[in-house]
Amino acid sequence: MVAYFNIYCVKLTLFLYILLTLQMINIYMCNINRQDKSMNIEKEISSSVISAVKELYGQEVSEKMVQLQKTKPGFEGNLTLVVFPFLKMSHKKPQDTAQEIGEKLVGGCKAVAAFNAVGGFLNLVIAPEAWTELLDTIDSDPRYGEKAVTPESPLVMVEYSSPNTNKPLHLGHVRNNLLGWSLAKILEANGNRVVKTNIVNDRGIHIMKSMLAWMKWGNGCTPESTGKKGDHLIGDFYVLFDKHYKEECAELEKKYVAEGMGEEEAKKKAEQEAPLIKEAHHMLVKWEAGDKDIRDLWAKMNSWVYAGFDETYKALGVSFDKIYYESNTYLVGKRKVMEGLDKGLFYKKEDGSIWADLTNDGLDQKLLIRADGTTVYMTQDIGTAEMRFADYPIDKMIYVVGNEQNYHFQVLSILLDRLGFKWGKDLVHFSYGMVELPNGKMKSREGTVVDADDLMAEMIKDARQTSDELGKFKDMSEEERQEISRIVGLGALKYFILKVDARKNMLFNPEESIDFNGNTGPFIQYTYARIRSIMRKATAEGIEIPATLSANAPINEKEIDLIQKMNDFATAVADAGNNYNPAGIANYCYELTKEFNQFYHDYSILNAESEAEKITRLVLAANVAKILKNGMALLGIEVPERM
Repeated sequence: MVAYFNIYCVKLTLFLYILLTLQMINIYMCNINRQDKSMNIEKEISSSVISAVKELYGQEVSEKMVQLQKTKPGFEGNLTLVVFPFLKMSHKKPQDTAQEIGEKLVGGCKAVAAFNAVGGFLNLVIAPEAWTELLDTIDSDPRYGEKAVTPESPLVMVEYSSPNTNKPLHLGHVRNNLLGWSLAKILEANGNRVVKTNIVNDRGIHIMKSMLAWMKWGNGCTPESTGKKGDHLIGDFYVLFDKHYKEECAELEKKYVAEGMGEEEAKKKAEQEAPLIKEAHHMLVKWEAGDKDIRDLWAKMNSWVYAGFDETYKALGVSFDKIYYESNTYLVGKRKVMEGLDKGLFYKKEDGSIWADLTNDGLDQKLLIRADGTTVYMTQDIGTAEMRFADYPIDKMIYVVGNEQNYHFQVLSILLDRLGFKWGKDLVHFSYGMVELPNGKMKSREGTVVDADDLMAEMIKDARQTSDELGKFKDMSEEERQEISRIVGLGALKYFILKVDARKNMLFNPEESIDFNGNTGPFIQYTYARIRSIMRKATAEGIEIPATLSANAPINEKEIDLIQKMNDFATAVADAGNNYNPAGIANYCYELTKEFNQFYHDYSILNAESEAEKITRLVLAANVAKILKNGMALLGIEVPERM
């Protein structure tokens, strides 16, 4: 009996193993198919070119040698083959080589209907049925142009936001969060598993400044008693601290100058000796020592800020899989540095401070732990890396941080590699430019920032006003109007920021963002809503769209241009992932939108001359809408069904 049972268990285990293996193979093949379908015409032609060259010239060529590009305007054709790489094999003129290969392709590749040779360029006319087949392929895949994520996909961690708990999120944070969220979505669309993380800067002198100001001038106020979001309330006290601190510095500087001290020296001494800053430093020492009263107040005030942050993140449409806190990571970093010291990776100075010698890497000496035993940001980042590596088997780490920290991450990469993190040397600092205002840079201490909550509220308000003025809210309930205003307002904000190359500084001008024409979010959103309206009318008319188009479905040049542009989505997604460039997706969505609107201007969809033309155009429109929706989702932008 036992023997039979054992045999049964073995058979069951084997069956389950086979079943699991087949499932994994199926997932893998789906992924492969999704990748292959996006470029099927190009692949078919490329394969035929390789065969033609072998047949004509007896030479094996690699796929990399087959250079296909879009045919330039003014020339007949859809794709152009560059024949110069094959001249050493043909021993003929470029024109003759192109002619010979063209003749072989027309005879042996069903995707090529005709050709014309212009010097070393072979312009290929793609057969209509090939475009129809490609449109069917696009139509059959809800996530066309994107790669599937599998359990074996590389694990990429993206860190973004990184707020301080002494102030609310501002416009600079908005750019950071939008870039981080979009980058995470784009990496997922490229077949990666992604973990989105946030490191909250919840300790340090800046936190003490807000706490001290609240203790002195807060009169026990709370978010509930003031009716303010917690992050806004704490931010007010940070500004208040700076106001009183500057007043103290001014008085002391005046006193020191009167005593005969130079202005520069007097200013520096005043900043060090001002009672408020000394008191704040004393609070920090007590916090480091674990003083219960200071720690309790710190925890209470931080909880107010976290609640405020959560509201802002929700409104902005971003979230995180894991949040780390500096108050936890700095001690881990300190331990890691001490381990490195024991291994001879770092060195200690006579005053007790610990340093890293980076001169062999072309850099300088880097402080890791101060003489008084306190840590620096670098130490905290090392600690955070240690905790993350323990939590996740990370293959790649991406930090979304402004370009003022370029040197910091150059150093961090070297130190993490030295400490044995496998991704340390290859960490990616997604460096982005600053957001500037028409009147200059933002300054948190002076309260001259654009608050994220106020900004979103203003964008939604402007979207509502603009939509009302243009008459786009006819026959809509108040609830619908509010929701569409939210979608359009936030879409305008996000697109305005993300369409700019992240590496560049940008000037924020919200007035330019809410426009239903031009390179804006609302322009793309409106086009999507227009297509959805057409599809609803088609359904109301009882028009049934087949699963596949007939091989002889009518198709004109404008429609071919649209199919070709939709096919480019796969390339846009891949490029955006390889180059960490959300702006590439924004630009693609804009170009596809322009292409469709030009087509819609020239050709009627529902009033097409024949039923077959109507069906083809409805399939085209539906897939343009699908790709726009998916593309905008990679930017964190919603699209409304009605506008």
